[in-house]
Amino acid sequence: MLPIEDDGFHILMEGKINGRPARLLIDTGASRTVFDLERIRLFLPDDHVLEKIDKLSTGLGTNTMESQVVVLEKFRLGRIILENYKAVALNMEHINQSYRMLGYPLIDGVLGGDLLLQLSAVIDYKNMHMRLRSPEETGQ
Repeated sequence: MLPIEDDGFHILMEGKINGRPARLLIDTGASRTVFDLERIRLFLPDDHVLEKIDKLSTGLGTNTMESQVVVLEKFRLGRIILENYKAVALNMEHINQSYRMLGYPLIDGVLGGDLLLQLSAVIDYKNMHMRLRSPEETGQ
C-alpha cells in the first residue's frame, strides 16, 4: 500500500507479463483493466503491433483518450495464468508522473473491476492480501 496525500492510499500488486515482473495498481472503481501504452512495450516483442481502437475510452480523468488493443501472450497474477489475454493500452503518463513526484515506482497497468470480478477477487485490507480464483474455479 502506498500512502497518497494525507488520508488515502493506493494498493499495488506484482504480476508477470510474458515472464517479466509487472507492477499493477488495484483499482476497484476502474471498470476495465488497462495497461500503460508506453510501458507495455517493455513486455512485448519488438515487432508487436498495437491495434488502434476507433472508440474513445473514458475514465482516468478524461473521456477523449485514444486506446489500443494489446494481446498478452501470458499474464500471470499470483498462481493464475491468463493466456492470450486481450487488453487495452492507453496513455497513463499522468499517473506515472504523479508517482515520480511522490518517489514511487512506476506502474505498468491498472487491475480493474472486469478482471477482479472474473477472478472473484477478495481483498483483505487489514492483512494486505488479495485472493483470486481462476475462471475454471469460478465456472466462468
